[in-house]
Amino acid sequence: MSTPFTIDVADFEFVLFEQLRVPEVLGASEAYAGLDRETYAATLQEAAKFATEVLAPVNMPADRQGCTLDGDGNVRTPDGFSEVWRRMVEGGWISPDAPVEFGGVGLPHVVDAAVNDMFIGACTAFMMYPGLTASAARMIEAFGDPSYRELVASKLFAGDWSGTMCLTESGAGSSVGDNRARAVATDEAGVYLLEGEKIFISGGDHDMVENIVHLVLARTPEAPPGTKGLSLFMVPKFEFSADGTLGRRNGAKVVGIEHKMGIRASSTCTLALGADAPCKGWLLGREGQGMAQMFKMMNEARIAVARQGAAAAGAAYNFALAYARERIQGAPLRAKDGAGSVPIVAHPDVRRMLMTLKVVAETSRAACIRIAFALDRLQVTTDPAEREALQGRADLLIPVLKAHCTDLGFEMSALAVQVYGGYGYIQEYPVEQLVRDTKIQSIYEGTNGIQAMDLLGRKMRIANGALFQAWAEDAQAQLQAAAEAGFTAETEAIGRALGKLVAAAQQLGKQAAAGAVELAFGHAVPFLKAFGGILLAIEAVDQAVCERKVAARDGGNARSKALNLRFYVAHLLPQAVAHATTVLAGDDSLLDPECLPGTAAAAE
Repeated sequence: MSTPFTIDVADFEFVLFEQLRVPEVLGASEAYAGLDRETYAATLQEAAKFATEVLAPVNMPADRQGCTLDGDGNVRTPDGFSEVWRRMVEGGWISPDAPVEFGGVGLPHVVDAAVNDMFIGACTAFMMYPGLTASAARMIEAFGDPSYRELVASKLFAGDWSGTMCLTESGAGSSVGDNRARAVATDEAGVYLLEGEKIFISGGDHDMVENIVHLVLARTPEAPPGTKGLSLFMVPKFEFSADGTLGRRNGAKVVGIEHKMGIRASSTCTLALGADAPCKGWLLGREGQGMAQMFKMMNEARIAVARQGAAAAGAAYNFALAYARERIQGAPLRAKDGAGSVPIVAHPDVRRMLMTLKVVAETSRAACIRIAFALDRLQVTTDPAEREALQGRADLLIPVLKAHCTDLGFEMSALAVQVYGGYGYIQEYPVEQLVRDTKIQSIYEGTNGIQAMDLLGRKMRIANGALFQAWAEDAQAQLQAAAEAGFTAETEAIGRALGKLVAAAQQLGKQAAAGAVELAFGHAVPFLKAFGGILLAIEAVDQAVCERKVAARDGGNARSKALNLRFYVAHLLPQAVAHATTVLAGDDSLLDPECLPGTAAAAE
């Protein structure tokens, strides 16, 4: 029998209520003054119920069935998806943090992040549709013309319509500046005719809503080359009137769907613009602003994908733990001949794997929820200095979390298969699908190599490294406080690792300044991995300190997070140190023209 999907709601409550103190911090603001711990707790409980009872049951059957495309460019989603979408709309789950003025509930983003973690773990493929829809709604809210802004944003937030982001083109891939899609102005103000093709468009078409709004990057005739020449357009599947009544079908048509390794129930489409009918697009903002505008959606997407990685790790841990408790195999190590078999959770190596899964799941979950909380605080603070600091911290950590959490999500999914053994490799159990679903996370929304380049080439250079320096100083302060709370040995080890990370950052900066740019960027990924590993170590410290405070307050003797910290320092922190050591070694063999056969000309 397959392992059921479960959620550890208590851990979510620990992060929101004990670590971050969300009700107290946000309750002091006007925006969230009416929300209390009971409201948040009830939301988490209902979300967990929806995830386990509605989303999880369709996950495996939808993966087997996949999506299909008819001859008119219409995509059919797997059986049950339309009903799940209807129930999600009725429950207000499309975007729990949608503004009240657009028909939403107005919960803080941090609660939305926790809810989405649960939903993604239950059915990653389905959550591709509402995730992009809510993000598209925020783009329309921010940049749409007043003539349609409220209508379209409200339709998207409510789930009556859905949304996509259309960046990628064949041959351009992650190099968005190479995009060739064209947009020519018409006689109608703000309306253009688009021509071109976009690929890998998640949710590019489906049968769960009446209309789909594509956000498309295209180039106007006199625009300069590169990303500065791109503009952003709203391209609906069906044109619509001022009251939302749908009109003729627009010339944005799906001409193919990808047959993927994972997330098979998410329709990944090739979208032809203006191929067999005129394709109208409404300009958002002004010409040439497209890439700057799209960064808002891209940053949201990168945070969301980081959450996908954390959710995968959480699901992998819960599946593996449940299986290990029930799977009877092998006698205890000290047992005499003829002793009976025991659940495999009793075996030391299985416990090592489960502890790895547990620690990664809980620290990455907390780190992703923490950055969502920072964005809430950014919105409610009236202190310009605090606003600048929060924005800078988010800018610095987004590429780290996107890359590190998605790498870990895939690794933890594979580790869960190892816990299951042979059963993990077959489709009757859920972890085989989990491995396939999570691999894409390190690739889309900017590959993890691109995240490392963004970290090193942009975020580390802001104000001569001030963002990184501020983070390192805060981390050192946290370690000092934790040492005073009794975690001396652990904080000393993390402090040494932090020192190596700082030294690695300084060395990379010196290399780039001296003109050895290729050498520096050749070590961008190891540097990000070191950063991510130490970032989660700091999260483990904060959780252990928080747990001790809660135990002292409530008269308990909880040790789960303290044991997590011990395990992290002994088993996972050395990996971060090794990556920092790799950077400090400064090896340049990868740049030697003779290192890869047949690539000498390309290397020069």
